[in-house]
Amino acid sequence: MTQTQPQPSSQPPHTPQGGREILFNAFDMNCVVHQSPGLWRHPEDRARDYNTIGYWTSLAQTLERGLFDGLFIADVLGPYDVFAAGPEAALRSGAQIPVNDPFLLISAMAAVTQNLGFGVTAGTAYEHPYPFARRLGTLDHLTGGRVGWNVVTGYLPAAAQNMGQDDQMEHDRRYDHADEYMDVVYKLLEASWEDDAVVADRERGVFTDPSKVHRIEHEGEFFKTPGISVVEPSPQRMPVVYQAGASTRGRAFAGKHAEAVFINPPTKELAKASVQKIRQAAVEAGRDPYDVRIFAMQTVVTGPDEAAAQAKYDELAQYVDPEGGLVLMSGWMGIDLSTFDLDQPIGDVESNAIRSTVETFQKASGREDETWTVRQLAEWVGVGGFGPVIVGDGPTAARRLAEWQDETDVDGFNLAYHITPGTFEDIVEYVVPELQQLGRYKSDYTPGTLRQKLFGRGDHLPENHYAAQFQLRRR
Repeated sequence: MTQTQPQPSSQPPHTPQGGREILFNAFDMNCVVHQSPGLWRHPEDRARDYNTIGYWTSLAQTLERGLFDGLFIADVLGPYDVFAAGPEAALRSGAQIPVNDPFLLISAMAAVTQNLGFGVTAGTAYEHPYPFARRLGTLDHLTGGRVGWNVVTGYLPAAAQNMGQDDQMEHDRRYDHADEYMDVVYKLLEASWEDDAVVADRERGVFTDPSKVHRIEHEGEFFKTPGISVVEPSPQRMPVVYQAGASTRGRAFAGKHAEAVFINPPTKELAKASVQKIRQAAVEAGRDPYDVRIFAMQTVVTGPDEAAAQAKYDELAQYVDPEGGLVLMSGWMGIDLSTFDLDQPIGDVESNAIRSTVETFQKASGREDETWTVRQLAEWVGVGGFGPVIVGDGPTAARRLAEWQDETDVDGFNLAYHITPGTFEDIVEYVVPELQQLGRYKSDYTPGTLRQKLFGRGDHLPENHYAAQFQLRRR
């Protein structure tokens, strides 16, 4: 199939009221400490219940009540053991360990909701795409087409070592491997079964017409997958493709594959620059710049008035675990921060972990001759993790989110929690109504699949997406 080459649109999508609609994902992880080390100790925090089904089903219902577009679930495979060259500090602080499988949460949450989407993280480095594609297609069936896949290439050396490798692949090489991984998944979900392959003919005793199911015959550098998919076409076929890599190579991957991208710059200036580069990458891949929905990380501390919000933030700060913050930063940056003096600046370093993290914090001060110190990193991560923090009542938080969107061109926000589910309950109670008053947030869900909700143009990948060349419909 020949891909169309759209002309870049001059304007982003708008709501009927004329204001830009803000999209919301809740940002969580199947663990005790996701982005705010130490706050699991807060008396109102329920993160310790992460390994119960009730925590997740209750959270999903809260998010749907607040018309959140999705629940974005991060994941890692392996402990954060870069800091002090071992997992001990991560274990003490609970920094993303223990951590359970995110895929097993989705069906239960889908069963108690009707519209909430689910962005689930899974890596391309350690599982063959054949069984993974089956699991992905299964979730798309069970959710009625409300699932997306956050594609990650991995960054923790411990994960590679526990999978029998000396270390992970070199950064850019991981993306080469992921490109082919995507090809296999696309072929299995898009190119194996025709839309009408399942006939369910009781009289003839034929469930599937064999002539309408095709071998994919994939043979590449990394994978050899000759046969057919074992999953019949799901509502979206290929679930929505999320991606979070913001390095130069990561942006090229996003331009080619991603429909939604997660970014986490700490300032508007850095966010705006990142958004421009991602939209340009989409154009270079033959797509419209707004074919990608971009979500910036934010943490919101809010309450019934300004004083209450500030008091809440001050209380939260008392529970911050600086060592846990440095454990996370060491893993994200690929640098053992235990070897630095607390007031030592993070200068020019090479990293095989999340390269964009290093690039971000080398520039975050806004001055080329000034960089962050280790102490500043620890303080920054304390409440809300990597991204910026908004403290204020509902009108203030709503106004600042709208300003972030207007000034950076993001489509929405991945909202991290400080305590859970309290963070999300506060946003639903105080912030969502104010955004609706501003005409910047939906008043109801769009019917249909996650892709239809995000883009309003159908359930399947569009013809200008890279994967369109593999699409197989009725022949």
